[in-house]
Amino acid sequence: MLGRWVRWTVAGEVLGFVAPAVLGMVSAAWSPAEAIPTMMAAGAVEGLLVGGAQAHALAPFVPALRSTRFAVGTSLAAALAYLLGMLPSALGPRLVEAPRALVVLAGLLGGIVLLGCIGAAQWLELRRHVDRAWTWIATTAAAWLLGLAAFLLIAMPLWHPGQGSAAIVAIGLVAAGAMATTVAIVTGWALRRLLAPRGGKSRP
Repeated sequence: MLGRWVRWTVAGEVLGFVAPAVLGMVSAAWSPAEAIPTMMAAGAVEGLLVGGAQAHALAPFVPALRSTRFAVGTSLAAALAYLLGMLPSALGPRLVEAPRALVVLAGLLGGIVLLGCIGAAQWLELRRHVDRAWTWIATTAAAWLLGLAAFLLIAMPLWHPGQGSAAIVAIGLVAAGAMATTVAIVTGWALRRLLAPRGGKSRP
């Protein structure tokens, strides 16, 4: 089960990340009012492909899973995550002028929602089929935190001003592959435990 989950999650994420990679490059010089909706749409495409791939991976083990609901929920959550991720830079000077305590509180809440929204969206469907499905929210939050760290560790040292479009996209896709692999392994390990029948043995 783990191998199937990892393969499909990585494939969905790498394919899905093409949209944010390309549109992020195109919209880099746009105003926040233009860039944010664009990147939210790109995130929705990414989330739809990831969610669809993961639903396909789950199909043999959770036959009653409604794949469309799972994928669309992931898509909407990914769009929200992009919105939250872009808000700090969009607000810019307003954050400097705002009370520090308010900024810190908003940042903490925003980070929690950003990391947890995909798991929460998927939980809405998983809870119909799996016991203790609520643990999926925390699992995916931790997985995406580690995955984003892997992405930044690879992409940030390699991206620099003046690069060609192909290089920018290629670096982004390699980093996305590392991110997806990290997320897939962490969530896949947890998923095996979540789907294990009483008695502790994993489903085949």
